[in-house]
Amino acid sequence: MNTQIEKLYSKAGKLERLIIGLMSGTSMDGLDIALCLVKGSGAETDIRILKFKTADYTADFRTKIKAIFSKKEVDLQLVCLMNEHIANTHAQLINEALEEWGYKNEDIDFIASHGQTIFHAPKSLHQLADYPNGTLQIGDGDHIALKTGIITLSDFRQKHLAAGGEGAPLAVYGDYLIFSKAGEDRVMLNIGGIANFTYLPGSTDASEIFSTDVGPGNTLMDQYMQKHFNQFYDKNAAVALAGESNPSLLSALLNCSFFDLDFPKTTGPELFNLEYLISAQEQSSTTGLSAADIMATLCHFSAETIANAIKRCFGEDANAQVFMSGGGMHNPLLVQLLKSKLPFCKFLTTEDLNINPDAKEAVLFAVLANETLCGKPIDFGDRQGVPSVCMGKISLPA
Repeated sequence: MNTQIEKLYSKAGKLERLIIGLMSGTSMDGLDIALCLVKGSGAETDIRILKFKTADYTADFRTKIKAIFSKKEVDLQLVCLMNEHIANTHAQLINEALEEWGYKNEDIDFIASHGQTIFHAPKSLHQLADYPNGTLQIGDGDHIALKTGIITLSDFRQKHLAAGGEGAPLAVYGDYLIFSKAGEDRVMLNIGGIANFTYLPGSTDASEIFSTDVGPGNTLMDQYMQKHFNQFYDKNAAVALAGESNPSLLSALLNCSFFDLDFPKTTGPELFNLEYLISAQEQSSTTGLSAADIMATLCHFSAETIANAIKRCFGEDANAQVFMSGGGMHNPLLVQLLKSKLPFCKFLTTEDLNINPDAKEAVLFAVLANETLCGKPIDFGDRQGVPSVCMGKISLPA
């Protein structure tokens, strides 16, 4: 037997495993690195975050990603080169984090790398009859494995697509294994660039779970701040709080066929981008709005789409426990609006469930890797968009 296969087999059989989960989202501010201690699998999964950091990207690296991100027409050579460059950069950041934390690379059993999404194209977006759902994440797993010396799992979304899903959201798998609790209905709301939520029934019956993207979370606000203020995001909603939401613009923003699609569904900045905003301004004759009013309206837009989706699932008087994660939970205006639109819901964060909400997405990929290595596909029944599969390609370090 190949010695690397022997190592893989031995590590997968350990009672507990050290797995690094990686996440780089659409904000492109940095790489989330979560070092997790994982025991068991399936319903018996026990996971603890030992270390976590967001390793900042340089301005130059971020500019290179943006050059190929969420565009129909790009330099194909640059896409090819960035596949390796992103992986090498992520490997370097992992090596630096392990040194900082006092761990040796050989201490780590596995890496679970989400990669960098550069285009997400469900059928609802591309509307091409002869083509399936598509998505592309780059940052090759072989390069990470070779540069770190650690067995790496990557490219998780392709199996989801192959089995009939849209490649997202994948949070449902980890949410179910980490956060389900008998006798307690929970909504796991992640407000990243795109907002999505998972419904976890108190029955803990996987076939009753529901997960979907709902629309923009931070992506439009962040894009606007980056272009007009040269800031990554609206810290403490300072700009939005200085303005007022414009009803005409808000109505135009909400006038999109995506919101009429049945759940589950997925989307991304390929749809919700500054061109979408400009089009809505032109439709509503609001091109002269101040920056503060635009930011206020965008914040109301995100809150409205999230609240509408939860009400659509659980009724106008939805009274679920909502556990938030993602950058949007740090936006005080967005959280205030959600609470006012969903007055019967109780809002908490995953910190209340012992998982750092900023680390949650990286942790979820560590869980997905653990299931591929040590578990088995969860039976989600016939739920559309939630295929019962294990995900992630395995790259050996030699």
